[in-house]
Amino acid sequence: MSRMKFNLFLMLMLVALSACNKKDANTGAADPVSPVAGSGKMLDFVTTQDSKPLVIDAALFDTPAAKEFMTTGKNTYVGNPEAIAKGKKIFQLYSCTQCHGPEAKGQVGPGLTGPDFRYPKDATNKGMFETVWHGTNGGMGAKGIGLMDPTDPKNGITPDELLKVISWIRSMSKITGNE
Repeated sequence: MSRMKFNLFLMLMLVALSACNKKDANTGAADPVSPVAGSGKMLDFVTTQDSKPLVIDAALFDTPAAKEFMTTGKNTYVGNPEAIAKGKKIFQLYSCTQCHGPEAKGQVGPGLTGPDFRYPKDATNKGMFETVWHGTNGGMGAKGIGLMDPTDPKNGITPDELLKVISWIRSMSKITGNE
């Protein structure tokens, strides 16, 4: 009996020690960076799974629209025809249509156009961004760059691309997410 307790103790210690060297699984990159000087405080992003902090490297927000979103949660691409067209292409490229349907109204996965959302926070652009970036408990994996395929830090959708996808989804709804 005491040998079994000792073995259990050793296993727990190994698990605890192996967790000490792991990078935070919530990040889009290994080292978070402060927002660009003068751009304001970066929003506090949270995971859709459990509302834990979602740290995303501020350097990934590398376009004017992404920088604006990073500090305000406002998606300036909403209503922009070029961004909407690009967002539709990205939605198709990442095979989002397979689960959410060609018009994002739902298929195997939930509809994304609202007004009823599987995750109520998706009524806001910040909430939808968090859901897509880090994935869900409902079966959708993370799509954010560096998270979609942990073996390839360049694989996945960038913040700017995700904002364009969201603008396309919002174009088929009365909800802008910027309210």
